[in-house]
Amino acid sequence: MAKSLMIQGAGSNVGKSMLVAGLARAYVRRGLSVRPFKPQNMSNNAAVTVDGGEIGRAQALQARAAGVDPVTDMNPVLLKPESDIGAQVVVQGQRIATLKARDYSAMKATLMPEVLESFRRLADGVDLVLVEGAGSPAEINLRHGDIANMGFAEAAHVPVVLVGDIDRGGVIAQLVGTHAVLPDTDRDRIKGFIVNKFRGDVSLFAEGAREIAQRTGWTDIGTLPWFAEAWRLPAEDVMDIASRKGGAFKIAVPRLSRIANFDDLDPLAAEPDVTVEIIDAGRPLPGDADLVLIPGTKSTIADLAYFRAQGWDIDLAAHLRRGGHVLGLCGGYQMLGRKIIDKDGIEGHAGEFEGLGLLDVVTEMSPQKRLEQATATYLPTGDMVRGYEIHIGATTGPDCARAWLDIDGRMDGAASPDRRVLGSYMHGLFTADGFRAAYLTGLGGTAGNAGYDDTVEQTLDALADHLERHLDLDALLKLAE
Repeated sequence: MAKSLMIQGAGSNVGKSMLVAGLARAYVRRGLSVRPFKPQNMSNNAAVTVDGGEIGRAQALQARAAGVDPVTDMNPVLLKPESDIGAQVVVQGQRIATLKARDYSAMKATLMPEVLESFRRLADGVDLVLVEGAGSPAEINLRHGDIANMGFAEAAHVPVVLVGDIDRGGVIAQLVGTHAVLPDTDRDRIKGFIVNKFRGDVSLFAEGAREIAQRTGWTDIGTLPWFAEAWRLPAEDVMDIASRKGGAFKIAVPRLSRIANFDDLDPLAAEPDVTVEIIDAGRPLPGDADLVLIPGTKSTIADLAYFRAQGWDIDLAAHLRRGGHVLGLCGGYQMLGRKIIDKDGIEGHAGEFEGLGLLDVVTEMSPQKRLEQATATYLPTGDMVRGYEIHIGATTGPDCARAWLDIDGRMDGAASPDRRVLGSYMHGLFTADGFRAAYLTGLGGTAGNAGYDDTVEQTLDALADHLERHLDLDALLKLAE
């Protein structure tokens, strides 16, 4: 069995995912075989695995950092929020139910056998498994039946390192307070701590780190300065989506309430001549946008209503009258059509729903989900792209006769007669340098960031270097069991 170590947080969004990615790359460069693992994740930003399932996008990035393909065992339980009180439950890559939070709370303890099964399969024959927690173990009200933090650590006998976020302030209280509220058995599982996201002179926090160590008895693994290049890595959480100022070519992206698979934006934000502007609720779509990109969503019908509630449908019509362009991806593509039919109420209430009417297509929802990695050809230029599909529903209609992608011999996408409105089910298109350049130049923009994948690899290496400089990775590895 491999050694293992769990990275938990004193709160949400303290940088656990990025730390695991950086540690994976650092230890792989030391000659170890490493696998990432997250027992339970909650995210609508999913990745399609080589074994035909879906996991959190962060675990796919961590797998890349470790130099291996993503597989479903890396994230055996994935919760995909569909409303404020309910989520789709994905177990070992496949959807098993949609449950309200209260119902899932009663169910989660029954999933521990699948979680441990995935962990043990993943650990077989490798040197190190880096486990990422979820939220914080300080949420002791959630301890009963827990599979995400200390419940898993106890069941799998995995030591824990706790991470605090000093950028939010109060990091001493975060870490010492967690120590104070945990029961003795959970407290004893924590072997060390890391202070993350420090800005300025790290030496100024030396006394603070000593206080944490004295009050908890945990090993100080180090204080990690802010990693300025983090934005170059695919975002994990909707909280991480941000506008990125670049050149004159502007892409406006409405922030849907259930936005999903927004990694499509990352390669565009990395283009020096492109500005990606995220439009929050209550703001109009900007009149100077060259392209409006409607991203994926976990709940197409609900987000279509949300889109209209912001007045964005009116803004979009004005954008097209000015000669602008529109691209809808996955759920965004479904919204652009004339109608969405959901006879079985898969997304809520059964019925037929009027779309934005910018493409002459109709989408019919069905229970079957398409989950596959795919290679496609961009028909106008012949450029090749690699990406993935992750959606329910099928879209047909006259504008599909102007399909613009050939996915392994299957036509995909639709275009308006003037080709200023396009839609497709394919995610990951813009990671392909050739397609991205062809598409942007076709709209009057420019693409100067050849080598997006190389940029991600270089950033992972830079992150590993950053961790090597500022953390005691030898001490961290000794804590692993």
